[in-house]
This record gives sequence, C-alpha cells and structure tokens, in this order.
Amino acid sequence: MSTTELVIASKGGNNEALGQLLEQYRGYLLMLAHRYLSDRLRRRIDPADVVQLTYLEAKRDLPAFRGSTPAEFAGWLRGMLKNNVATAVTRHVTTQKRSIRREVDASPAPGQGSHAGGWIQQLPGSKTSPSGVVIRSEAVVALLAALHQIPETQAEAIRLRYMEGLSLSDIVERMGKSDTAVAGLLKRGLQKLRIIMKSEDSPWF
Repeated sequence: MSTTELVIASKGGNNEALGQLLEQYRGYLLMLAHRYLSDRLRRRIDPADVVQLTYLEAKRDLPAFRGSTPAEFAGWLRGMLKNNVATAVTRHVTTQKRSIRREVDASPAPGQGSHAGGWIQQLPGSKTSPSGVVIRSEAVVALLAALHQIPETQAEAIRLRYMEGLSLSDIVERMGKSDTAVAGLLKRGLQKLRIIMKSEDSPWF
C-alpha cells in the first residue's frame, strides 16, 4: 500500500497498516528528536525513547487525528514529539537537582548507540569489520550533525532519498509537496551539506 493508503487504512482500524505507517516515520522522528535535544541533553534523554513514547501516544490517540494525507500525519506526529521532548526536558532537567554540566564526557556520542545506525543504510564502511563499524559510526555522527544545520524540510527530503532510497514520487507523497518543490529541497539541501561537510574535512562529501 502507498503511504496515503496506509493513513486511510490506519484510520479505519487496521492495526497492521498503522504499524507499517509508523515505521515509515521512525527515521524522521529520530532525526527531529536529535535536532530538538542538545548534545548534553542526549546524554540523559534517549531520542529513541521519546520516539517510542510518541508511537504509543499515536496508537492511543489515532481517533483524534483529523487529517487524511501523509504530510498531515507527519505534522501530527511531529507535534506529539515536540510535546514529549518538552516534557522529558522538564522531568530530567528542571525537576532534578543534578546539573547537566556535571555529566561525564565519557557518554557515547550522539548517533553511536544501537538506534541511530538502523535508518542510515547507505553510508560508507563495512557492517561487519571492527574498523568498518568505527568508520560507519563516525560517518553517522558527522552526517547527523550536518543535517541539524540545514532546514528541517531539506534534511527530511535527503533522508528519504539517500538513506531510505525512496523514489521522487514516493517522497512527493510522503511530504505532501510537488515534484518541483521536492527536487528543490534535495538540490539546496545537498549543496548545503557539501559545504558543511567539506568545511569540517569530512571524507563523505
């Protein structure tokens, strides 16, 4: 089924369709969670946990979703994710006495955990050799950092095209934009990414 058909089927009570639909947006929500949380906050708040909570709320509150398109569904998920990030920050920062500044710097770097690599399938580096794993982890961190520095819509278009391998028509449907708009997002986003990555001496661009 297309993404639009999954949205319609999910609203009709098809749990299997809802599971497939939510899975399509996992990478998008992880990217947003990384964007919304600073490096220090990510040491205490796992973006994947925030995404999982958002999924649970989406399943619970689906009857309240009034849209009918993939873009509207994405916006609905994004709103819930933002609220969950704000709640997590309040709970882990405002209500706790420990200062984030005292957190040890030995925590895993953003993107190096088990959750980040799953939705990035086309980065250089072997998936099996130790050296390849290190290279791939470094590439994930560098790319995530660069994606945070470009507009959200450009980052999402790039993720869908080059990380998930979707066709232009699929991206158009998922984002609810025209062919020309998506092509423009990809072109401008890639140009900005190349500038950012080259300025940081990254070998990937």
